Amino acid sequence: MRSCFVIIALVWCVLFLGCNVEAQLKVGFYKKSCPQVEQIVAKVIAQKMPSNPELAARLIRLFFHDCFVRGCDASLLIDSTASNTAEKDSPPNLTVAGYEVIDEIKAAVEAACPGIVSCADIVALAARDSVSFPFNKPLWEVPTGRRDGTISLASEARTNIPAPSFTYSRLVSSFASKSLSVQDLVVLSGAHTIGIAHCNSFSTRLFNFTGQNNVNDFDPSLDLTYLRSLQQICQNLANNVTSVPMDPTTSTTFDSHYYSNLKLHKGLFTSDAALLTDSRASNLVDKLVDEGNFLDAFKNSIKRMGAIEVLMGTDGEIRKNCRVINS
Repeated sequence: MRSCFVIIALVWCVLFLGCNVEAQLKVGFYKKSCPQVEQIVAKVIAQKMPSNPELAARLIRLFFHDCFVRGCDASLLIDSTASNTAEKDSPPNLTVAGYEVIDEIKAAVEAACPGIVSCADIVALAARDSVSFPFNKPLWEVPTGRRDGTISLASEARTNIPAPSFTYSRLVSSFASKSLSVQDLVVLSGAHTIGIAHCNSFSTRLFNFTGQNNVNDFDPSLDLTYLRSLQQICQNLANNVTSVPMDPTTSTTFDSHYYSNLKLHKGLFTSDAALLTDSRASNLVDKLVDEGNFLDAFKNSIKRMGAIEVLMGTDGEIRKNCRVINS
């Protein structure tokens, strides 16, 4: 009788109250349908990493930018058409890279298990495996079962992806809109410990902080020696070609140096420095200087990010080609 009551209540909830009853991502989702998928992804990543030390930074950024627009649905991978400008051609995504590696992984997975594994899951697995590669073990588990989206709009990328110029309050609001906490914000910002950034993404801090547009108009919160070195590299406000490491000490090593640099006022972006303007965030920075604390926290926050607004069950599709919506 109790079971019958639960079923009736569930039906009533779905039909009349509009309750959101959805499946959950789970580790080993493809255990029966494509048991070799994780080995295939790891193999391709292992082949690419030695000659491409920036790959981990590119794929973790691709994963982040995808998840913040329509959730983790691989909509960032879709190419623009004559009738639609897609996410990847929106200004926040013009420097996103790694698409070709995702294409290669997708082709290998399709050869083994056609029509089974989503591009969204491949992105999540590739991000994990590229970051984990130097450690010779997975740093976190990746629950799978995502499906691919069928909509990709450049306008949504502009309004959803947090910018490097964001203040603390705007960062908190942006992350909260994706059900991510202040801790998630501080922990996921630690991904800036790897990768590079173009000068124009932070040059206002160097040359035009208050709008005077001269060499002495800089952000006083930056360490002066670091500031001068960045000014010498970037030269002027208009430089959109030159790039610098986001972590000036170990830019290809996934470690906790980002937080050590931040405490020394060597955070590259306004959004990095913003983490020191709030006491709770600053206290988290202090804790995450410890590498063990950072890695433990990161595996939890990246899993929460990877579950943003995911498509499940019969929603979305399993794209045959990650760049094109199925016809």
